[in-house]
Amino acid sequence: MSKILVVDDSSTVRDEVAGFLRKNGLDVDTAVDGRDGLAKVKASPGVRLVISDVNMPNMDGLTMVEKIRGELANTSVNVVMLTTESSPAMKERGKAAGVKGWIVKPFKGDAVLETFRKLAG
Repeated sequence: MSKILVVDDSSTVRDEVAGFLRKNGLDVDTAVDGRDGLAKVKASPGVRLVISDVNMPNMDGLTMVEKIRGELANTSVNVVMLTTESSPAMKERGKAAGVKGWIVKPFKGDAVLETFRKLAG
């Protein structure tokens, strides 16, 4: 199975999402913010799905996605935002950057597990 990268500055959310996915047999790594996430995607060509928060220090999630697509020229990794943000402008920016999905917290793992499996495959 391909690797999933969970990017969130909240250790509680990071641990909850990563723990749920690992418990369901998926290979998961974590990153503490967009800058860390970008570095891990660059260093790990096996990452197939990034699940990221939007609002984080150092680099926000949308900037990270724009850099994955632009600087890394990586269009194969799927990105899903998991955030408290629900503004249409933010979603439009995400869509323009190539975000595949937008999930408003709280995280409900059972509802998205099969979708995450497909996107990571």
